[in-house]
Amino acid sequence: MTRIALITGATSGIGEQFARQLAASQICDELWMVGRNGGKLEVLKAELLPQRTAPVCADLCATDGMLLIESMLKEHKPVISLLINSAGLGFRDSVAGQSMEEISDTLNTNCNALTLMCRMCLPYMDGKSGIINIASSAGFIPQPGFAVYAASKSYVISFSRALAAELKERGIRVTCVCPGPVTTGFQYKATKGKTEGFTGIRAMTSKTPVEIAEISLKANSRGRRLISVGTSQKLLHLAAKILPHQWIINMIK
Repeated sequence: MTRIALITGATSGIGEQFARQLAASQICDELWMVGRNGGKLEVLKAELLPQRTAPVCADLCATDGMLLIESMLKEHKPVISLLINSAGLGFRDSVAGQSMEEISDTLNTNCNALTLMCRMCLPYMDGKSGIINIASSAGFIPQPGFAVYAASKSYVISFSRALAAELKERGIRVTCVCPGPVTTGFQYKATKGKTEGFTGIRAMTSKTPVEIAEISLKANSRGRRLISVGTSQKLLHLAAKILPHQWIINMIK
């Protein structure tokens, strides 16, 4: 029976690096790469191992996108060795400064699609399977000016922890990854083109997508349930546990 790895958000950033690293590994027989840009998926397939990669052009915020993946699973009946929910969206703006569509897309991508992908894939997993959900250290505390994104990632953290407990008896490993700044195109999109890179402490503590993918795969293979990537993010996680959140909010505003 064919064992696959399924990656959402595979056309760029962390998702693309997952695809590149898994294509060169023996974790799976086949790699299903999910993204909205069919052209980029085809280019990535050509760069990797075409006979082992399957581009899946689907918008996970749309019902049709979910139905496409569901129909492929029912048709091929693979064993899913690894599900990686890497698709993510967010905007650095006040709640009032974001459009209804931007808020809806953020919640649909970060929360709804991730949850439904897990539910859809579970029947195709066995005791050797794993799930990696990409959250963010932003999910540790409420963040004014980034409220919707931070809250959505807080959901991912809570959901992943509960899911890990539910699936423990089945042997399915669930890892929630909480990076800080990552050098992808996310910052440009999040600020709507105002800022392309990080500055100050964020620039000094940022990680590359290659590093995040490597750390995540290793953590999941070891059965880690939650990882904060980088010393600064570990300190933020610790602070969020022992300090009143209002104190932290006042410091970061």
